[in-house]
Amino acid sequence: MTTNASLAARRAAAVPIGVGSATAVYAAHAENGELWDVEGRRYVDFAGGIAVLNVGHRHPRVLAAVRDQLDHYTHTAFQVVPYEPYVALAERLNALAPIAGPVKTIFFTTGAEATENAVKIARAATGRPAVIAFAGAFHGRTMLASAMTGKVAPYKRAFGPFPGEVHHIPFPTDSNGYTVQDSLRALHMLFAATVEASRVAAIIIEPIQGEGGFHVAPPALLRALRDVCDTHGIMLIADEVQTGFARTGRMFGIEHSGVAPDLIAVAKSLGGGFPLSGVIGRAAVMDSIPTGGLGGTYAGSPLACAAALTVLDVIADEGLIARANAIGAAIRTRLAGFADRNDLVPVVALRGEGAMIGFDIVADRAGREPDGAEAKRVCARALDAGLILLTCGTHGETIRILVPLTVSDAILTEGLDALERALVRPVTA
Repeated sequence: MTTNASLAARRAAAVPIGVGSATAVYAAHAENGELWDVEGRRYVDFAGGIAVLNVGHRHPRVLAAVRDQLDHYTHTAFQVVPYEPYVALAERLNALAPIAGPVKTIFFTTGAEATENAVKIARAATGRPAVIAFAGAFHGRTMLASAMTGKVAPYKRAFGPFPGEVHHIPFPTDSNGYTVQDSLRALHMLFAATVEASRVAAIIIEPIQGEGGFHVAPPALLRALRDVCDTHGIMLIADEVQTGFARTGRMFGIEHSGVAPDLIAVAKSLGGGFPLSGVIGRAAVMDSIPTGGLGGTYAGSPLACAAALTVLDVIADEGLIARANAIGAAIRTRLAGFADRNDLVPVVALRGEGAMIGFDIVADRAGREPDGAEAKRVCARALDAGLILLTCGTHGETIRILVPLTVSDAILTEGLDALERALVRPVTA
């Protein structure tokens, strides 16, 4: 019989340690918001494949669309023989994107490809080299994406040197003590001391930081960045890889601010479990690169495009934007009840938009010292209780919830019950 332990032993011999896993269980089957391991144990999934499964594991309509596509063709390379699902998906996203004026979309495979190509497009459109990102940001693991990522361990340690002309400024959060004004002051100091604004191609920002701790970008910051970009001819890139496709209670997270970016990087839940990413942008900006300058062998796979078209249908037909807000409200209500309980580990700083919810585990409520070790133990106890849960944040102190938006109320409640049990303070001798 195949067991989690036997697979772990095989993995240790065959797979490098550089790729980590949040759990030691191996998947055998999954449906919607539930997953079963190879030993037959069932789990409620609050991780969603790291925000990939907004429409749940194996949504029947998504599977049907992919099966239909399989009966026609699986790959041609869009650069060799193009196909309608790619064009149709681009049309759908162009109509949905919160970008002013005519819009165009190009597809890739991974989130890192999306953020890197957004920068390539911005550089071509502006003729400038520099990029500004934020501390705590996560934009991917390839070299330029890693350079833009604002967290050293584990994403940048030992991998340098990184591409030049990438600069970081503080992201305003209550936990780090930076305000919007502090971030803007740092931006203007950067312009004065390090790189003049006329050399900056793009500012890239997540509407809600993902790996950085589920910190929401204040609307005032996004509006100020839009003004700075307009003043200096800089492209504003919204990294919606984790926030996109109804997760935050809007189709795109930046819609909460009312700010229109120039470019949007998308991935994760767009493909409904199939690898797909893209860049959506102002048409004039997107067309700044001549034919042949962009693409990829598997970019915009017909299987993934077929899945994504159905994902958009499911979001609309099943009301998942409203559902995200309802799920988020239920989670917030339950978590708020944990905040003052002395029998639980200290829970503080509940935050997020829609169903993209995070909170911090701290050593004590008064000092609010982040306790990443305890957060990791909470996730381990959650797994024992039948709940898959993830951490994030600068010190690993943040518990993040990314439950599928198609989850039933009963399964959501079951998961929150397991989370409550995992938060109970361990009894010490």
